[in-house]
Amino acid sequence: MLGTEAKAFEEAAARAGWSVLRLPEAGPNDATAKAARSAVKGGPAYLVGVGAAAAAVFYLAARVPDLWAAALAIEGSPKAAIDTGRLFADNTQLTPVLWVTSSEEAPAMPGYHLERRTPAEVTAGQALEWLARHRRDEFPPKVDCETGNPDLARCYWVEITRLDFARRNDVLGTSRLKPGSGAALALGGFGFDLSAAGPGVLVSWLPDNYQGPLKLGDRIVSVAGKGLAGAQAYLEYMSQVKEEKPVVVMVQRGRERQRVETRIVLPKRDELLTARVRAEFLSDARELLIISRGAAELRLTLPRYWVPCPVNWNGTAAGTADAPGCWAATEGGQLRRCE
Repeated sequence: MLGTEAKAFEEAAARAGWSVLRLPEAGPNDATAKAARSAVKGGPAYLVGVGAAAAAVFYLAARVPDLWAAALAIEGSPKAAIDTGRLFADNTQLTPVLWVTSSEEAPAMPGYHLERRTPAEVTAGQALEWLARHRRDEFPPKVDCETGNPDLARCYWVEITRLDFARRNDVLGTSRLKPGSGAALALGGFGFDLSAAGPGVLVSWLPDNYQGPLKLGDRIVSVAGKGLAGAQAYLEYMSQVKEEKPVVVMVQRGRERQRVETRIVLPKRDELLTARVRAEFLSDARELLIISRGAAELRLTLPRYWVPCPVNWNGTAAGTADAPGCWAATEGGQLRRCE
């Protein structure tokens, strides 16, 4: 559960007999993904984020998809998640995400497993019922995972234990959602709700121990002399910025306006190269097929009802897994039991 506005959903989940775990209040980043990996045990687990925390839902559903049976984003926007350049759409094929939003924003998210509805179409109770209809399969017969971070390279029963980007495979492209400019104001992390009425951008979330000039309830009403009718106008303005530069921001706080000198900054893109693994257990042939690029070594955790089964990796026979549990493999080599 993410977002300070999620109390109503926590209460509804408690009434339904669910245990609620609150994840750290943070934006879409790998620190949150690692915290989720450490905190979420067992299943099924459902991910919910409200308002400014919705971006983290889109991010975590794709970054650590095997943790969740399904995910729910209430209002907010996926833009911050997309702009990280680390949102890989095909990772969500087994993790449906429901976005309940009153916004008309239509971000390009080809391949991302997304359902979109308006608040008029879905009540809080119905949204929780939608989540409950989904179940997490610990051993789905087909998985497809892409990453550029070796610390976040586990997906269901497959884990990339050594990346080697020199190992190319034109069969597997990238499912990375194309980021925008990623331009942001250097005011410290802050969140806002696209559905909030203008004028300006209503600051609805600030991280713990925030040291910047903003306060909850502030409105950013202009950037570099350009007035902002609302949050959408802010996003459109920032998407057109191609270079870093100093700017003056006007902030409405109650009846007063404050002049804040800051900068527009651009993100430093990482994970320009990624590894991807597509693995499938064929029940009829009782064979495990693996196609990969950028992966030199894998760890496979196989259930009892799949073995014994031969393993084929990128067209090369890698031996037979004759018992359940953990198996290690090097591309071009033979399977071996995990140490």
